[in-house]
Amino acid sequence: MQALVLTAPHAFEIGDIPRPEPRENEVLCRVRAIAICGTDAEIVEGSFKGRWPRAYPFTPGHEWSGEVVGAGRVALEYGFTPGTRLAGTSHSGCGYCRMCRTGRYNLCLNYGREDLGHRQYGHYTQGAYAEYVVQTIKTVFPIPDAMPFDEAALCDTASIALHSAKRAGIEPGDIVASVGSGGMGLLVAMCAKAIGAARVVVVGGGKRLDRARRLGFETVDYHSGDPVAAVRDLTGGRGVDAAIDSAGTRDSIQQSIGVLRKGGRVAFTGIPKETVQIDFQKIVLEELDLHGVRANRNTMEEVIPLMADGRIPAAKLITHHFKLTDFGEALRTFNERVDGALKVIVEP
Repeated sequence: MQALVLTAPHAFEIGDIPRPEPRENEVLCRVRAIAICGTDAEIVEGSFKGRWPRAYPFTPGHEWSGEVVGAGRVALEYGFTPGTRLAGTSHSGCGYCRMCRTGRYNLCLNYGREDLGHRQYGHYTQGAYAEYVVQTIKTVFPIPDAMPFDEAALCDTASIALHSAKRAGIEPGDIVASVGSGGMGLLVAMCAKAIGAARVVVVGGGKRLDRARRLGFETVDYHSGDPVAAVRDLTGGRGVDAAIDSAGTRDSIQQSIGVLRKGGRVAFTGIPKETVQIDFQKIVLEELDLHGVRANRNTMEEVIPLMADGRIPAAKLITHHFKLTDFGEALRTFNERVDGALKVIVEP
């Protein structure tokens, strides 16, 4: 089969590699669409060399959709027959540790131990930038016949956005700030609205804010002044009930805390790559709740019907389509935000 093969940091080719075969609890799927994730770009660059991937050659990719073409005995017994349309996600816990048994398999205590059943597809386990992919049935979810494959490739990202909104404890009538206007930030805004937020303010910059406005969200451009003051102005000086940071920068983290009302909640989805100083006196005296977000747990089956009925209109974030053979141009389009690129779809 054809696949994207990383051979070293920022060195890749589209080459022929053996097609994998599924084990008893796995499915072999024909990949129809895969979305470029910000983590993919960093894996290609070698930002996590030795961890993601552990070694080269390696095929990344985890935001995908497709259809079953082969299945192991256990997978067949669970109904994953050829032709079943699926969307995939990356985390598969061992299933036996305390975190897995309590439903928090995204925090599996045996992370990285493939011999004990853990997988993280597209990170250190072979991924889906290929014509075919094999994954355990713990990480694939049926999608409606009417859902296009390119939209279904966004289910994984949308499930993380929904998990983030739930971690922030969003309640009906809340005012919410989504700090970051990329694909994840806009999906977070959609999910916040879908689960009851009365108002959602997107903090960001550039052409992506234009899309946020077209989607019906209030916006604050951080290039135009202090975004914390701007959000407080929009809320009569009170601040928002909940905030979700998807940017993971020093500024965005501080802003996400700064926009909160007393007793507010914030979830951090973006992974910071630098040391961040935060005002713990404010956190203590105003009883603010801070929540980390690691991918998602148990939200794929929740987000798929919300996408299918239009309450989370994720497809509106798709800006570009490329063939797998044009991955280099697809990655450049994503990294350089060509023509306001948000979600870039690759089709093997």
